[in-house]
Amino acid sequence: MSSTESQDLPIRDDMIRLGQALKLANLAEDGIEAKELIENGMVKVNGEIEERRGRQLHSGDTIEVNSQAIRIVSGG
Repeated sequence: MSSTESQDLPIRDDMIRLGQALKLANLAEDGIEAKELIENGMVKVNGEIEERRGRQLHSGDTIEVNSQAIRIVSGG
């Protein structure tokens, strides 16, 4: 079991796409790096490997890259 604590990532709308969230959370420098992380199976959404950069994330979803975890929080 991982002892990774998640940090909140506030978003303005009800939804954000995975690639955008990775950049906003500074888990990826740009869209190219986000795409590579996803294609290489290094990104988990809600505990499962996600292969779609356009995956829609909503409040309460979690993203994990390496040992960093982010939880999406809607600011709306």
